[in-house]
Amino acid sequence: MLNPSPLNRRQFVQLGTLAVGATLLPTQARAEATPAVTLPDLPYGFDALEPHIDARTMEIHHDKHHAAYIAGLNATLAKAPELAGQPLDKLLANLPAVADEALRTPLRNHGGGHWNHAFFWQTLAPAAKSGDPSEALAVAIQAAFGSVDAFQKSFGEAATKRFGSGWAWLVVQNGKLKITSTANQDNPLMKGIVADADLGTPLLALDVWEHAYYLHYQNRRPDYIAAWWNVVNWPEVSKRLENPTNPP
Repeated sequence: MLNPSPLNRRQFVQLGTLAVGATLLPTQARAEATPAVTLPDLPYGFDALEPHIDARTMEIHHDKHHAAYIAGLNATLAKAPELAGQPLDKLLANLPAVADEALRTPLRNHGGGHWNHAFFWQTLAPAAKSGDPSEALAVAIQAAFGSVDAFQKSFGEAATKRFGSGWAWLVVQNGKLKITSTANQDNPLMKGIVADADLGTPLLALDVWEHAYYLHYQNRRPDYIAAWWNVVNWPEVSKRLENPTNPP
């Protein structure tokens, strides 16, 4: 194949003009040209959590399901550029302030879907690197639930009993640990959307939508929950207790 011919002077000047013009585009136009949100990479390979969570499930879950929430969120934010610059956790915590239901509902669904999944990926680690709760977290768990075993039993029950699709959470509420669950893509940040009793700062999340486990576990959600404990990223959960922030 022949190499492309070099640029002549006129083409070079035209390209330079276009490049300069792009840098001078209005801020809003440049924001619309670049997606407000991008799909975060997994911090491990698709197969890193096997045999507890299989590679094919992780690939579809991340590359298809999470990506779909990203696309939906960007489409929504494109209609409301004034919201695009807000941190997502702040936006989700103030959804009732979005008066237009045509914006609020997809922000809740797609924004919640993105936030929940980005949070969830960080709570997972290969079994050999999952570690143990820090001393501070272990003490807090014992104070709230009596023991780590009792905590895991209560958390598993919350995840199992969540009807249909949703999430189970360990949160900090008023300085104390609490287990809760939410439907669909809701999360404990959503004040005015989720009941006040279920609000809090998330420390740990478990996705119990069927797409998170069905290829390997079919309808056996309790088996998926039992296996998931092997890949909980306890150092990350412990770090969140010490410095409760709301990623992504």
